[in-house]
Formats: sequence, structure tokens, C-alpha cells
Amino acid sequence: MRIIAFFAAALLSSTMVFAQQNDPVIMTVNGQPINRSEFEYSYNKNNAEGVIDKKSIADYVDLFINYKLKVQAALDARLDTLSSFKQEFLTYRDQQIRPSFLTNSDIEKAARDIYQETKESIEANGGLWRCAHILVGLNQRATKEEELKAKVLADSIYNALQHGANFGELAKTYSADRESAQNGGELPLLQKGQTVQEFERAMLALKPDEISKPTLSPYGYHIIKMIAHEGLAPYDSLHARILQFIEMRGLRDQIVDKKLDSLVQQAGKGVTREQLLDKQLVELEEKDANLKNLIREYYDGLLMVEMSNRMVWDKASADVT
Repeated sequence: MRIIAFFAAALLSSTMVFAQQNDPVIMTVNGQPINRSEFEYSYNKNNAEGVIDKKSIADYVDLFINYKLKVQAALDARLDTLSSFKQEFLTYRDQQIRPSFLTNSDIEKAARDIYQETKESIEANGGLWRCAHILVGLNQRATKEEELKAKVLADSIYNALQHGANFGELAKTYSADRESAQNGGELPLLQKGQTVQEFERAMLALKPDEISKPTLSPYGYHIIKMIAHEGLAPYDSLHARILQFIEMRGLRDQIVDKKLDSLVQQAGKGVTREQLLDKQLVELEEKDANLKNLIREYYDGLLMVEMSNRMVWDKASADVT
């Protein structure tokens, strides 16, 4: 064992004899070859900055070999054939490789599709309305006195506007809708069906720059100023927001699914999505040793979990009997 340890240490040093090889086999465990990259990955991860009980390479070789022997024991027990093992490993594998199918052009196409569908929906629904309002809030359980007080205030604000008062300033001072009040009463762009009926009827009756009389809704009295009736903004001005929408809604997975379905169809001859994923994994691992070792580490670790679970349940069963 010590010979193996010193041999591994030599191979990992900067003066190793076989430095010209990209990833040489540095040992075999139970007949299975171990490449330098796998051992380096495991050693560096378990002896990183912050690890208290750091090991020398020579000491770590013993631990590594014992671990690989346990992994082999789990394989001999065919724990890798369990449906629970397969499902969890494939889920992890897919998390690592599915994003690699996406290109910038895939995301861009999805963004343009979202924009076009949104534009068509908005146009079919009559467009967008940009407006502002001043809300004199009124509780639905308000007394007659409170209702009268709100009506008087709303009428006073409306009269002030008719005599040239600044809508934005009055909104900041009097509107109960404090979020829009901070922006001079201006609301987000509205479509039909997005507001209460009383508000919508009054809004749709207005032309640009017109102001409605106080309109009662379940929220109180609204004084509405129409700013513009418009369509969806150009794609370029919304591009960043659409990309943010894709990320926030987790739409990348849907885009990958569509891409895989397309690739399966193009491949033909009974090729499955699973085969495409397997092929992608092989290609990625050939290019990226770290990814290969990361996935191998998860695979081996999952086998150890299955082995531990089996030992726990076996012992529990023995205790019961």
C-alpha cells in the first residue's frame, strides 16, 4: 500500500515522469483503473481550504482506496440497478447536461416567440391603456358619514383639476393608492379585464388627456386621467425584461424539452431522448474532466447512500426478529 501511495504522490508532483500524458492511470483498485484526474479531484475537494483534518497525499491514498472498494461492493450488490437509484442519478445527470443543449439562438427564438404571442394577444384584446388615477379610498363597510366625506373630497379634487391643478401633485398628496401616487398616479399598462368593471368602463370612455369624473368602485372613488392608448412596445425595448421573465419563470426547462423533441425527430430511426442525453454526457465528459469527476462522485456517493440505507434496514429487521 505504501508503494502505491508514494507512486501516486510522484505522479501528482510537477516533476512526474508521465507529465506528457493528459490523464494517465495511476493505480488500479480491485481491477478498476483510476485516472490521475479522478484522484486529484477527490483529493483537492477533501483537502480544500477550510478543511480541518487535511491529509497528505500518501495518507489520502488509503482512504481513497477504501472508498472505491466500498463503491465496488455496492456495484457487486447491484445497487445501481435499483429504480430509486436510477431515478435519482438520472435527475442529477440531467441537471448537469440539459443546459448544454441550449444555445443563445435558442433563447433568442424563445424570447421572440413570447413577444409575438404577447403582441397578438394584446392586439386581439384591443391594445393597452396608459392612464393615471387618484383614489379616494373608501372601506366597503364605511358609514354614511364616511361615504359622504369621501365623495366631497373626490369632488373637490376633480374641481381643482378642472381649474388647472396638477394631476400628479394631487395624486401624490391625496391618492390612497400609495404605490401609483409616488409616480404621479400613473398605473402600469392595462388591458381589458385587468381592473374592476367600474374603473374599466370609465377608462375606456376617455380620450387622451381627458379626466373622468369621480367613479365609485369597491375600492373608493377613482379620478382617472387617460394618457394614451397604445400597442406593445418594440421588441428591442422589452428584450431584457423578456429574458428576465424566462429566468424567473423557469422556462429554460421548457425550451430544452422542445429542443430535445426537435432533435429526436431529426434523428429518426427510433432514437430516444434518453439516448441523446447519454450521448451528450459522453461528449461533455470527454471535453471536461471536472464534469466527469463531478458526476462520478455523485454516482459513487449515491451508491454509498443506498449501501448505508440497506445496512440500516437490515439491522433494523434483525433487531425486530
